[in-house]
Amino acid sequence: MNDASRIRVLIVDDHSVVRMGLKVFFDLQDDIEVVGEAADGSEGVAMARRLEPDVVLMDLLMPNMDGITAIGRIKAERPETEIVTMTSFIEEEKVTSALEAGASGYVLKDADAEEVAGAVRAAFAGEVHLDPAVARLLAQRMRNRKSNADELAEPLTDREKDVLNLLGHGMSNKEIGATLFITERTARTYVSNILGKLGLASRTQAALYAVEHKLVDTPKG
Repeated sequence: MNDASRIRVLIVDDHSVVRMGLKVFFDLQDDIEVVGEAADGSEGVAMARRLEPDVVLMDLLMPNMDGITAIGRIKAERPETEIVTMTSFIEEEKVTSALEAGASGYVLKDADAEEVAGAVRAAFAGEVHLDPAVARLLAQRMRNRKSNADELAEPLTDREKDVLNLLGHGMSNKEIGATLFITERTARTYVSNILGKLGLASRTQAALYAVEHKLVDTPKG
């Protein structure tokens, strides 16, 4: 696989052993290239600006600038850069803050390397990857808030419901477009409209909303 088709990854973590271990593993992958390493959030923002990676693997607890702040800065400057949060703990406030800041994935540091690579690939494809424990936590949070969200300020159109259904299946904008015979840009617009109407901050939250409100159909077979 040539360099142009590889996923360019920036690793941001204050532990050098973590960075080294991930780089050694990614160097063995045909489709992933580590283009840089940063030891704190501030350095990570600067390197993301300079290197323009496809995906950033971001630790949350770091000196100088924490991961959540760094996620927000990077997404504000480069919304096309996908960010996967990588941490050693599950804390509801941190999880939701990271996703609301723009992270598209959340993996735990005790996950095996293949899962981390899977999260990178999913993010690059515009998909969501959540550690199962994180997904359960967010689903519970949405159940607790369900009574407040049952009545939408603006009802979804039939087409928006179609898009939300596909979001619930974890599809990327490109896959949604292909399934509904619309352009990827149009699919992105529908997703943006859905987030606005539902008062959600990310496609991850939209996917969970679709599942919790039984808006995801079950494949027939």
